[in-house]
Amino acid sequence: MTVAAPKQVVFNIEGMSCTSCAQSLEKALQREEGVQKARVNFAAEKAYVDYDPDQVSMERLQEVIAEAGYRGRVGGNREELNQKIEGMTCTACAQAVEKSLQGKPGIESARVNFASETARVVFDSAQIGLEEIIKTIREAGYEVPEKEEKGLESDPDLKNMARAARRMWLAAGFAIPIMVLMMVHMFITPIPYYFPIIFTLGFVPVFVAGWETHLHTIRAVRNLRPNMDTLVSLGSIVPYSLNVLAFWMPLSSFVEMAASIMTFHLVGRFLEAKAKGKASQAIKKLLQMGAKTARVLTEEGEQEVAIEELDTGDIMVIRPGEKIPTDGVVHRGSSTVDESMATGESLPVERGEGQEVIGGTINKQGILQVRATKVGKDTFLSQVIKMVEEAQGSRVPIQEFADRVTGFFVPGVLVLAFGAFISWNLFPEFHVAFVEFFNFPWSNTDLPIFSLALLAMIAVFVISCPCALGLATPTAIMVGSGIGAEKGVLIRRGEAIQTIKEARMIAFDKTGTLTRGKPEVTDILETNYNSREELLMFAGSLENASEHPLGLAIVDRARAEGVELRETEQFEALTGRGVIGKVSGKEILVGNRLLLKDNEVLFAEEEDKIARLEDEGKTAMLIAIEGKFAGIVAVADTLKEEALGAISELEKMGLSTALISGDNRRTADAIASQLGISRVLAEVLPEGKVEEIKRLQEEYGTVVMVGDGINDAPALKQANVGIAIGTGTDIAIEAADITLVRGDLDGVIRGIKLARATFNKIRQNYFWAWFYNGVAIPAAFLGLIHPIIGAAAMAASSLNVVLNSLRLRRVPIDPAYRRTREV
Repeated sequence: MTVAAPKQVVFNIEGMSCTSCAQSLEKALQREEGVQKARVNFAAEKAYVDYDPDQVSMERLQEVIAEAGYRGRVGGNREELNQKIEGMTCTACAQAVEKSLQGKPGIESARVNFASETARVVFDSAQIGLEEIIKTIREAGYEVPEKEEKGLESDPDLKNMARAARRMWLAAGFAIPIMVLMMVHMFITPIPYYFPIIFTLGFVPVFVAGWETHLHTIRAVRNLRPNMDTLVSLGSIVPYSLNVLAFWMPLSSFVEMAASIMTFHLVGRFLEAKAKGKASQAIKKLLQMGAKTARVLTEEGEQEVAIEELDTGDIMVIRPGEKIPTDGVVHRGSSTVDESMATGESLPVERGEGQEVIGGTINKQGILQVRATKVGKDTFLSQVIKMVEEAQGSRVPIQEFADRVTGFFVPGVLVLAFGAFISWNLFPEFHVAFVEFFNFPWSNTDLPIFSLALLAMIAVFVISCPCALGLATPTAIMVGSGIGAEKGVLIRRGEAIQTIKEARMIAFDKTGTLTRGKPEVTDILETNYNSREELLMFAGSLENASEHPLGLAIVDRARAEGVELRETEQFEALTGRGVIGKVSGKEILVGNRLLLKDNEVLFAEEEDKIARLEDEGKTAMLIAIEGKFAGIVAVADTLKEEALGAISELEKMGLSTALISGDNRRTADAIASQLGISRVLAEVLPEGKVEEIKRLQEEYGTVVMVGDGINDAPALKQANVGIAIGTGTDIAIEAADITLVRGDLDGVIRGIKLARATFNKIRQNYFWAWFYNGVAIPAAFLGLIHPIIGAAAMAASSLNVVLNSLRLRRVPIDPAYRRTREV
């Protein structure tokens, strides 16, 4: 009899509101016969179930989820793909690819970023494969580069730049002689056979150098989605083709114009490719940070292996000056490590046995032996790259309107251009009089009306710039997310950049966010019935079974004083109250007032002592033995050094601040008073944080929440913008919109300043793009702009947007108190 192999299924879960929901669902699934393993991720809203298909069906698993009070939908083999695309020349191209992908079954979402030339596709690999996705992109008329080892020699931006440079110089090499010949022919002496000569020379810039532009036009027209290339093709081919008539009819030569238009277009493409390459430097820098090889300790001694061959558990040897190959824990040795690439902190940090180190950082002094804990896509560096790519591929709400307009932009320009040609032929007197009124140096109303109408039409073709609209948001996000990555601020979702500017309230979790997260025992107050040692023994033994930071502080103090801890029985942790259990046969309670009241323990006489400790910002842990009050152990978590400065600067930035804490009112008020926090929400249970955020949203509108990303995940998700403070290599916090690599509050200031500055650049870019098109197109329609000037202006418009985004690097985002201290 054959036994069926276990299967895994992924369910998308709806209806979970906190981590307790995830835990209850996980237990319900694990109780079902045939389920070998079940894991529920609250932040991702997914359940991963390994099951025996002979014992339980997928339908039954869905019933179990429904019986637990949630909705489960089979998620399939959900995968993400970040695919580079070649051949896109404007946002209309990106939209064409996007629509083609979104129409395929099995594709959950597709976002195509014109600025970074990448498509981010979320798909079900059970329904559609990678080959089909690539085929769809190619059928839309665009190319997918072959997979190569990532490095400078295969940098797609460098390749694009080199290709653009070749086309530009080829066009310029023929366009410049054409312009020189024109000057000689017009102002010095007539050149024999002038028309055949320039007609022949003009073929190279228009059709050879511009072939790729025309090829994109053919593909776009075939797909009924005209784009920027369509306008340039019409603006160059039409005047060049009309020159054929000049051999037999008294028409002006238009070849000079055609060659100049294509040359200016290609110059603009080259400069744009160069600027976009600078905008995407962040990903390149991150890719270069990773080590290529690792020196691994084996039975035969040290052996050098490729980074891809590393496994978790391998012991790596890192000498001074070398990169740490992958994330790990120091197994032997001590040293200082330069972690600036991960945290933005310039000073090296000390690392010794048992401490985490990050792959890609540099060992400065001693020899380290490091045990690898994460490899491949799970490493810190891989996670950072993934998060930066996600941010660069995300959309800001302000972008959606521009994208909709861009979809109609090119067809609208085509209508306007042909309309200009018709209008000039129908109302020549009006147009000529209008042009003569302004009398610009390049205006020439002595030409035939047909020629003037043609010039107006071509000017409308070539001066229109949908690219400026399409580049406004992506380039700013590319630069902003790159700056953030360098400073240890990882923007996961682009929407946060727009949302954060509207924030009026920022709420902080206390433990691990405003405080160091390492509480220490400050006071031990025993009663006449118990000795200090006895109190520490009972409290420490009970808390030894707990994982709460306050409890562990008591355990550490007991051990430090040489108290022998004993076994605990019937241990139970009561959320928001404390712990209860038996030590040496006696019932022990350690917790707050609620715990003692629930168990009818009298402690009214101790209230003054408790209040005094709480007024000092300490947490009073009340202890009862066998139903009788036995003493108090006070624990305090020291505030982070930068907490006061950070809160002060946030208030100056116009943000109200709030503290959300499970501590009692006195303790929370004492901490808030020390920091200058304007609002205190005390005695909030973990599951109550979401409700408190909702109340703040009702009062203030947009709310930012800062927490550690683990216990605070539901609140971070409920907030309009969630900022998670990560530590070490743990940065994959799904619930957060912004993740801070370092554990300090400087990153909160940097994140908010960076988001505001990035959104300001987006607004500036859109203003320029709308203003340019709003003025340039009507001016071209009325004949005020020569097509050659229009082509140059179009190239400058796109370039200006990219360069303006690059100016983000000049914006100071470090906290003012840090800059003052450095001065």
